[in-house]
Amino acid sequence: MTAELRGTLSHFASGVTIVTSLWEGAPVGFTCQSFFSLSLDPPYVAIAPAKTSTTWPLIAKSGTFCVNILSQDQEALCRTFAVTGADKFAGVDWERSPVTSSPLLAGSVAWVDCRVELVHAAGDHELVVGAVVDQRVEGGEPLIFYRSRFGAFTLGD
Repeated sequence: MTAELRGTLSHFASGVTIVTSLWEGAPVGFTCQSFFSLSLDPPYVAIAPAKTSTTWPLIAKSGTFCVNILSQDQEALCRTFAVTGADKFAGVDWERSPVTSSPLLAGSVAWVDCRVELVHAAGDHELVVGAVVDQRVEGGEPLIFYRSRFGAFTLGD
C-alpha cells in the first residue's frame, strides 16, 4: 500500500520549501515539501516534518521557524538541505528574519516567519502549526515537485 500511495500522491504537484531556524546561535534547516496555508484569521501555516528528521527536533526546541519558498533556480539548494549531516549552510547567502531571527535564504520567492503554536503526532510525521509573525514576497517563479521530479511553473499571459 505504501508504494502505491506514494505513486498516487506524486500526482499532486507542490511547491518546495526549506524550513530554517537558529539553534544555539547556529543556522539549521531542512527541505520540506509538506507545507500549506491553514488559516488566515488567525494566520497559521502548517508543515509536516518526518519523525526521522534530525533537524526538526532542534527547530522545535527553538520555538520558531521560517518557511522559505524556493524559486525555480534553487533545486541544488533544495537537494543540499535534504541531506542529513551535511553543513547545509556552507556557502549559502542568508540573513536573519526581522522578528524571529530565523534564516531567510537569498533567492527565495517568499518567506513566512512563524512561532511554533502546536505539534501533533501524525503517523510517521508530525503536524506542526506555525503562528505567522511576519512574511514577505520577494518575487520570482517557484520550484515545483511533481511525480518525483523538479520543474518550473511559469504563468502565461
